[in-house]
Amino acid sequence: MQAQIQTGYGTVIGEDCSVGDGTRIWHFCNLYGCRIGRNCKIGSFTEIGKGVSVGDNCKIEAGVFIPPGVTIGDNVFIGPHTCFTNDKFPRANQNDNWQIIKTFIQDGASIGANSTILSGVTVGEKAMVGAGSIVTKDVANGALVYGDGAKERGTIH
Repeated sequence: MQAQIQTGYGTVIGEDCSVGDGTRIWHFCNLYGCRIGRNCKIGSFTEIGKGVSVGDNCKIEAGVFIPPGVTIGDNVFIGPHTCFTNDKFPRANQNDNWQIIKTFIQDGASIGANSTILSGVTVGEKAMVGAGSIVTKDVANGALVYGDGAKERGTIH
C-alpha cells in the first residue's frame, strides 16, 4: 500500500493489494488481492476481489461488486450498484471443474448505475452502457448500449 492514498473509516485493504498513489477509497470498502491504479476514486460499500486489476484514473461509484476475473482499463467510470459476475452457471456447491470466466472493461468505457455485467464479456474502448442494463455479450468500441440484453443503440463520439 502506498503512502499517498486516502482511505475511509471501516475500509479493509488486504496485505496482498497494490494501491497506486493518489487513489481515494471511501468508507466500508473491502479490497482483497487486487491491483488498483493511480488517481482512482473507489466509492463506499464497494468490494473488489482477488486478482482484479483496475487501471489508472478510474472512478468506481458506491456499492459496486467486482469479483475475481475482472480486468478494468484506464479512465473507466463504473456507476453505483453495478454488479459483475464471474460464473455463467453458479451453484452453491461447485464441482472440481469450476473456473472463473474473465471479463474485460477497456480504456475509457462508462457503465451506468445498476448495470449487471455477465462473465465473459468485453466492453470496448470508450463504449457506454446505459443505466440499468444487463450486458450479456461483447460491446464494440465506442458503442452505446442499454436495456435488458443491452442492444446497441448508436455510437459515442
